[in-house]
Amino acid sequence: MTFPVEWQWGLGSLLAGMAVGLFYFGGLWWTVRRLPAVRRPAMWILSSYLIRITVCVGAMFLVSQGRWERILILLAGFLAVRLLMVRRLSPVPAESCGKGAIS
Repeated sequence: MTFPVEWQWGLGSLLAGMAVGLFYFGGLWWTVRRLPAVRRPAMWILSSYLIRITVCVGAMFLVSQGRWERILILLAGFLAVRLLMVRRLSPVPAESCGKGAIS
């Protein structure tokens, strides 16, 4: 089965966007988790941000090749990973912990 070249670029852009999102939001999660143990938290946050944004913008620039369609697909993959990570890593609210429990 052969796909048109644009479908291959679209799928590649989506996967690249997901990889970039995983790098960005995974790095953000790791940075925040390490904050209590860091001697200079402001420097830690700033350097982490600069590294994450540089890698992400560079990767998006390379993959998109200036095509707005690919940029939109990249952003969709990026935001999909953000949504999944927020749902997966957010703490459980205290009021929902006791639902269904016998008092």
